[in-house]
Amino acid sequence: MSSNATPVAAPPSLWSNRVFLIVASADLLQQIGIWVRNMALLFAVTEMTNGNAVAISLLTVFEMAPIFIFSLIGGVFADRWNPKWTVVIGDLLSALSIVVIMLCLASGIWQAVFLATVVSAIVSQFSVPSSSVLFKRHVPESQVPTAIGITQGLSSIFVILGPIIGTFLYKVLGLQGSLVVLCGIFTLAALIQLALPSYKREKKENTAVLEDIKSGISYVWAHPTLRLLTLTQIVISLGIGLIQPLEIFIVTERLGLPKESLPWITTAAGIGLLLGISIASACGSFIQKHRKIIFAIALLGLAISLVIEGWSTILWLTLGIRFLSGLLIAALQVILSTWFIQFVDENFIGRVNGITMPLYTAGVMIASGMAGFIKEQFSLVTVFTLAGIIVAFGAWLSLYINLSSAKQPSEETENVEASKSLRTAK
Repeated sequence: MSSNATPVAAPPSLWSNRVFLIVASADLLQQIGIWVRNMALLFAVTEMTNGNAVAISLLTVFEMAPIFIFSLIGGVFADRWNPKWTVVIGDLLSALSIVVIMLCLASGIWQAVFLATVVSAIVSQFSVPSSSVLFKRHVPESQVPTAIGITQGLSSIFVILGPIIGTFLYKVLGLQGSLVVLCGIFTLAALIQLALPSYKREKKENTAVLEDIKSGISYVWAHPTLRLLTLTQIVISLGIGLIQPLEIFIVTERLGLPKESLPWITTAAGIGLLLGISIASACGSFIQKHRKIIFAIALLGLAISLVIEGWSTILWLTLGIRFLSGLLIAALQVILSTWFIQFVDENFIGRVNGITMPLYTAGVMIASGMAGFIKEQFSLVTVFTLAGIIVAFGAWLSLYINLSSAKQPSEETENVEASKSLRTAK
């Protein structure tokens, strides 16, 4: 008996996908630019203020604050604007801000260096969700895990190489020279993204920004999976925030090494992250099929590794644990990013990102603010143990998240309502 069914053609290779190649290339340039900026500004502010800790810490404040202020707004406009021109204009604005900074420095206004961090952080709140929209439309769903793995792998590489490149350029070229290179990098990224295909949004009624924000919140709240996923991310952020500012004390107090040995710890985590991203990319289909259980196991493993790291006084054990943490974090990143792009409706990606990102950042900042006090009152081991318990609670919560399906929120909401009606009928 013959079959008239037409075989389904396999999607073209990811490496022949023009949108993916352009976005990945621009991301590579932006990663280089971020580290050139970070190292140049860190060294410059240190020299200009004679190592003033308040001035140096302000770099982090200026980087984090725009996430609270612009993340939700940026997500709303990312859902409204043409994503191609959003990412292009964003990089051009970053380049222009560097030119303004160089002019200010030439006039003796050194405080203008903080502007580079602010502009970069603001622009990212518009461009990151726009890149997700491009992936949503142009990358086949089966290839999204691999695409996410590759782009995040680039970030992992620069956790290791970024400080080296940034430091080298600053030593060779100085602040002004580094800023010129940074301006060129952002301009080149913008030019590359001009080759992105044209993009047309579906016409819809013009609504107020506040209405779009409300609809984004309603979208998350009406969807049980998104609600629980957001809560789980907040719990994880509290655990991560507790240890983030205290890593230096693992080196000095637990291992008895000079603070300059900290790069060994971060490098171990960076290598684990890079290898984890590579494994996740190669095993994308397997991870996608079993992502719920992998997500929970990775969180539980991360919780255990935090406790061991806090108790360890052996260098090789600490390095091994940090390497393992990198592997686990890579799995978590790939699962969350892939699920987010596949699951969230294209017209809501920006707003959902704008809701979840500030909540995660707030959790990190609140916990980081408490970390020093808890350490002083108790001990470093107590802080890391508490962080592990919190992340383990997040692992328990994740067991109730429906990561195993890719139903749209409307479908899941209908299923929930139908289930309620059935129980009422009974």
